[in-house]
Amino acid sequence: MVPCPDCRRRIDIDSRSLAHRLTQLLAGDGRSEAERAQLVRLMTLLAELGPPPDPDGDFPDYGHLRDRFRAACNAGDGDLLEEYFLELYCHLHMHAAPCTPAERKVVDASGGTWCHAGGLSPLLKAAPFIHDLTVSVDLGAGNGLQGLLLQRLYPHRRTVQIEISSRMVEIGQRLQAWLEVPPERVKWVVANVAEVSIAGFDFIYLYRPLRPEGPGRAFYQRMAHHLEVARRPVVIFSIADCLHEFLSARFERFYHDGQLSCFRGPLSIGGRVPAATD
Repeated sequence: MVPCPDCRRRIDIDSRSLAHRLTQLLAGDGRSEAERAQLVRLMTLLAELGPPPDPDGDFPDYGHLRDRFRAACNAGDGDLLEEYFLELYCHLHMHAAPCTPAERKVVDASGGTWCHAGGLSPLLKAAPFIHDLTVSVDLGAGNGLQGLLLQRLYPHRRTVQIEISSRMVEIGQRLQAWLEVPPERVKWVVANVAEVSIAGFDFIYLYRPLRPEGPGRAFYQRMAHHLEVARRPVVIFSIADCLHEFLSARFERFYHDGQLSCFRGPLSIGGRVPAATD
């Protein structure tokens, strides 16, 4: 995948000055300094980039939302800045997954849910848990924006994007070129999440891809079993979490804010997370 010239086109702005101004505007947001720095990186990135490739009109409001966000970058209201940035992010994430009738039938039969934006918190809190050799996965990735932004913020060995909608994967591949994420860093898999293995991943991201009843319950039970026998440490970021009730005590929930739940394990008998070399 080679980005087209339009994908590389950036708006001519002073990135350093912008980052400094954004940091000042967000100074009272209640975040840690480290998380605020990552948010400023994201904001600067989207302020710099030109419009995403959009041959099918999937982002009809992008220009308006980006211009409004960029105007807020030069104003003095940090809350409004963040609000406008979130609306731009959600528009890029997309609110509905275009599926073929066959794909939709599979999702409905397996108890699947549809394309919700996970928000900024997982992106900003992931820094300590993703390293050069990490292999991450997004279960039910939609157009893959969340995984692409994780890869852009914290470059690592591989991001695996699992999504049943082939159209969303096509859109995501265009977004990957636009965000200038190297082709070898992302693997796209068109598949039902209920039928894939989670073995071999170090960082797992999911936003309630299946409801936890009927066929979905079997998915979470199987996932918990595979995590229980993992031979190396795993970190899980789960939005609107359905996994917790299926995990054993060998998995520690080390963060929970009502929306995002973060787990690590499997813990040894002494409560230690085994090292990758154990």
